Amino acid sequence: MQRHGPGNTVAPRLRATGFLLLVAHLLIVGWLMLRPRTVPWVPAANLQPLASIHAELARGGWEAVWHLGAPVLLLAPLGVLLPLVGGRLNVSPWGSMAHTVFAGAMISLTIELLQTSVPGQVPDVDTVLLNALGVALAHLVVVPGARSRLRRRDERGRGATPRISRVGLAPQADVFSGGRTYF
Repeated sequence: MQRHGPGNTVAPRLRATGFLLLVAHLLIVGWLMLRPRTVPWVPAANLQPLASIHAELARGGWEAVWHLGAPVLLLAPLGVLLPLVGGRLNVSPWGSMAHTVFAGAMISLTIELLQTSVPGQVPDVDTVLLNALGVALAHLVVVPGARSRLRRRDERGRGATPRISRVGLAPQADVFSGGRTYF
């Protein structure tokens, strides 16, 4: 079991700020993705992985960049905010990334499943993949460097490890003098 003492977690104020930013981001994403749209025509839901990505790449142009880039950027802040809310500094980089990407993918999947009941919103499995890609990229770019910087700052704040000076041998004394017995 890992100990959670000083030096293993982020400052509580930083974690609280991360939590508030996470809640605000999820509220904005929920509002953008789950509000009803009035459109004259709605395409069928895409349940085949990579189908809409291939179609956008075949179409090409800036519109394809927009349609593929928007889902990547939509949940990308989760790649930074989720580890910040967790607050642990001394963790495996790959384990942290796996947890963060999994949580981001589950949030994306939840949004896509909720979209099935919203008029004008069409669920797309490729959106889940692109959202998870955005979470992974943001995590890879920001989190390892931020954690090492916070660890260094924490070590500097605590100062050097205290050292105990060497103690020489005490002068030899006669323990059994005076007629006392210690046994």
